[in-house]
Amino acid sequence: MNGVNESFARQEICRVGKSLFDRGYVHATAGNISVQLDDGFLITPTDACLGALDPATLARLDSQGRQLSGERASKTLALHMGIYREAQRFDPATRCVIHTHSTHCVALSLRESGAELLAPVTPYFVMKVGRVPLLRYARPGAPATVDEVVRTIGQYGDRGQPIRALMLERLGPNVWHDSVATTMATLEELEESARLALLQGTAAPLTDAQIDELRQVFGARW
Repeated sequence: MNGVNESFARQEICRVGKSLFDRGYVHATAGNISVQLDDGFLITPTDACLGALDPATLARLDSQGRQLSGERASKTLALHMGIYREAQRFDPATRCVIHTHSTHCVALSLRESGAELLAPVTPYFVMKVGRVPLLRYARPGAPATVDEVVRTIGQYGDRGQPIRALMLERLGPNVWHDSVATTMATLEELEESARLALLQGTAAPLTDAQIDELRQVFGARW
């Protein structure tokens, strides 16, 4: 739960932000990235372009979410803090949250009507991402969204299915993990799985036996 280097975290947020922007995972001023430090948070500024972040101007907040320095924090701060609070009940190592408007995830959310964005279509989706609840549309920044996100993380975790991502319909995924790099990798696997699902149409999911094998061999969290 400790040892997060603030200088390194600032550099990583900017590196990953530019990488996501350059590859089209985010566009314009969409998306945000945060890191929980030992004594507070870093988060990208509101309406910032992730492709042009400055480590020195990232918003720095204390452990209660009060801004200490940098440009004004992203409007999604309350959502990020809610995710940390609840996700750490099931995975105390959680230290980064990334939100994007990734094209294929958003497109798939327009088509799917179930409780989750994707069936277990590939082994790497099962191992690297896991279940992705699909939350129905609410306007950006709606206060009720934070409560629904926290409740959903808790429901899955309490039944032994801890999650690392969830999808806001028409908006985009929120993904979290133990570092900026691993969170980006999880997001990449999620977006690629959504792209495959859109290209393939209906595809048979992995069987229960195949998923159980992934649990036993690789520790998959499905």
